[in-house]
Amino acid sequence: MRSRAIASSLVALSLLAAPVAAQAAPAARTSAPTTEENELLGGSFLWIILAIAAVVGAILLLDDDDPVSP
Repeated sequence: MRSRAIASSLVALSLLAAPVAAQAAPAARTSAPTTEENELLGGSFLWIILAIAAVVGAILLLDDDDPVSP
């Protein structure tokens, strides 16, 4: 019974100490400086133009002016 109490006390102590130890650890990663411009703007502009062209093309292809009744 005594070994169970010691084991549970050690587990409780480690659960309490783990967040404190993790918070005290120094940050190992730092951000790298960027040398090139972001290429997302050019790519997203192309996708916007393609999406608009697809919508206009679908409207032109699916436009049906024929009457339904004979």
